[in-house]
Amino acid sequence: MAKLSIVNYVPLSECTQTDIPCNACLSRYAQHASQCPLEPVYCENKCGVKVSRRLLQEHRTNDCTKRLVPCPYCRKEFVFDTLKNHIPKCPRYLVQCHQCETTKIPREDLEHHLKDFCPAAAGSQFALDQHLEESSKSHLGLLCGIVSRQQQQISALRTALHGLVANTTGTLLWKISDYSHKMAEAKAQEGGLEICSPPFSTSPYGYRLMATLFLNGNGSGESTHLSVYIKLLPGEYDSLLPWPFAHTVSFALLDQPSTPEKACHIVESFVPDPTWKNFQRPSREPDALGFGFPRFVSHEMLKKCHYIRDNAIFIKVTVDESKIIAV
Repeated sequence: MAKLSIVNYVPLSECTQTDIPCNACLSRYAQHASQCPLEPVYCENKCGVKVSRRLLQEHRTNDCTKRLVPCPYCRKEFVFDTLKNHIPKCPRYLVQCHQCETTKIPREDLEHHLKDFCPAAAGSQFALDQHLEESSKSHLGLLCGIVSRQQQQISALRTALHGLVANTTGTLLWKISDYSHKMAEAKAQEGGLEICSPPFSTSPYGYRLMATLFLNGNGSGESTHLSVYIKLLPGEYDSLLPWPFAHTVSFALLDQPSTPEKACHIVESFVPDPTWKNFQRPSREPDALGFGFPRFVSHEMLKKCHYIRDNAIFIKVTVDESKIIAV
């Protein structure tokens, strides 16, 4: 074994061959070591993986099992390795209806689909048809009840309206428009065309009447004259009124000259005969007899003066309650 010569011994501090670290280089090394792209580091998500620093961001974005990712259905964020457990239970996961095979229904909407939209969930086509038939009958019954109530309401409203707008003066001023068309229609219709006026009353609680008109005549005036009649109608206060009807009635065909002072009206009046059925208390029959003038005005006379103007004529009916015949 060789022995070191004590004579040749040099202290380490004086040795010219020993490595001496550079303080400047050491500081640069420490700075580089904390940023070195090749240095292996642990993933900050604590997934346990160690990768070089330059690949860390890619790992955290694409490979880390602890990274946060959104559910493709409900868009909530989950840790990647738990997402596979969430998806089968996700309320927005798309499923297929087991009744009608409709696909892509969110799981939480399936019950609503089966209840309100699925054509097969209610049962067979026969059951569906039976349901529709029974429902139609039920709904029709409900509608009939509604219509019946509405008809009653309409009737009540008409009665109320009649009380508000009814003519109770004993005088009717009646305009017959579209004269030429109605005359042509009357000539073409067998038995003549009867035109009826709005009902009117002699007073708020008096007799109820209606005028009727045959433009092409009726009875002895057929095809040659204008015929006018008046009918007694059933009224609310008939049980309180004296019968037979005993008031003088007059009809007037009004002239329509440019100067009203030159008007030449045609007027006819009659006094009721108490023995006639026409003047007794009226029945509820719609064909109650009227009374009046079958030869009121000839067609030739109508063409004179201005009885027809703007294709219209005016008939005035007046009931004179001051003139009462003795019964």
